[in-house]
Amino acid sequence: MNIKVGQSIPAFSTTDENGNTVSSESLKGSKTILFFYPKDDSPGCTKEACSLRDHYSKFTKRGYKIYGISPDTEKKHKKFIEKFEFPFSLLADPDKEVLNAFGLYGPKKFMGKDVIGVYRTTVVTDENGIITHIVDKVRTDDHADQLAELLGF
Repeated sequence: MNIKVGQSIPAFSTTDENGNTVSSESLKGSKTILFFYPKDDSPGCTKEACSLRDHYSKFTKRGYKIYGISPDTEKKHKKFIEKFEFPFSLLADPDKEVLNAFGLYGPKKFMGKDVIGVYRTTVVTDENGIITHIVDKVRTDDHADQLAELLGF
C-alpha cells in the first residue's frame, strides 16, 4: 500500500462507466469514498457494492461522493450498474494504473492460493483530497455500516 492517512491521494485520471474522465483533481471539493474491489458481479464485490447502494443516502447527506474502482472495463461496469441499480459511478482501471498508484494491486492469498490481484480497500478523503481513513479489512456484507461507524454516524 502506497498510501497513508494524512497524505494526498495519488494523482490519477481514468474513466467512469460512461467514458467520462474522473481524476484526483476532479474529486477535490467533495469528501469522497473510493472503494477498490477485484471484479464486477462476483459474490463479495456485489455484496460490498450493494451494501453501499442500500445506504447511499446516508453518505450523500453528509457530503460524500462514492466511486468504485476495479480493473474491469467501462462496458462491464455499465452492465454491473444496470443489473444492481447502483446510484454511484464505477471507474475503469483495466491497465491497473490507479490500483498501482495507490499500491492496491499485487501478490495476495485467495482461497488458499498465492495470486496477483486487487487488495480490497476503501479510501476516504476530505474535500482537499487528503486521506482521512483507510479500510483494508473490508466487511463485504455490511461495508456501509462499517464505514458509517468509522466516520462517526
